[in-house]
Amino acid sequence: MKTVALIPARGGSKGVQDKNVRLLNDEPLIFYTITAAKYSNVDEVWVSTDSSVIKSAALRAGAKVIDRPKELAGDKSRSEEALLHFCDNVEVDRLVFIQATSPLLQPDHINGGLEMMNEYDSVFSAFKEHWLPRWTMDVKPQNFHSVNSRGMRQDYKDVWVENGAFYITSKDRLVEYKSRLSGNIGVYEMKPHQSVQIDTEHDFEFCEKLL
Repeated sequence: MKTVALIPARGGSKGVQDKNVRLLNDEPLIFYTITAAKYSNVDEVWVSTDSSVIKSAALRAGAKVIDRPKELAGDKSRSEEALLHFCDNVEVDRLVFIQATSPLLQPDHINGGLEMMNEYDSVFSAFKEHWLPRWTMDVKPQNFHSVNSRGMRQDYKDVWVENGAFYITSKDRLVEYKSRLSGNIGVYEMKPHQSVQIDTEHDFEFCEKLL
């Protein structure tokens, strides 16, 4: 069985300009997830991109690159489109979809997820969150009934929060369901401080301190 890690990384970015190749502690952001995948138990590491700059950075970091068509790299393009394009063009049996914006991902995390595939059809990484009251942006209760009946933390169960670091599935399931997750789904637990996603300037600053 051929297991391949794929990191989709398009050139456009609205939150932080050119974030996939922006330097984070002297290395391009995408360097960290490529390195984590290289030292894991996957057979190959690939980057799917429409950007020549990202392509150069990925090759320097030791990944292979598949050129993504521009029509699959727009602001509204789903990651699944890039995954399916990859599967149409590269031999793969099991796919580890990794997001470039997860620089604290480690090889052991990926290996742990791969081991879980012996029991599950697909796996995603997440951290466990204790209940805290959440409000919508127009200041309405989101995860509790009302201001006057908010309850206590002990009244609520913990929940899994996807951290976006990685998703694992088979090529066959991806092609059939057009989704990164299907069937019997397992959760690989990461710690909250390992789950930073780079989407804003603050995220960059925070992650630099953690690194």
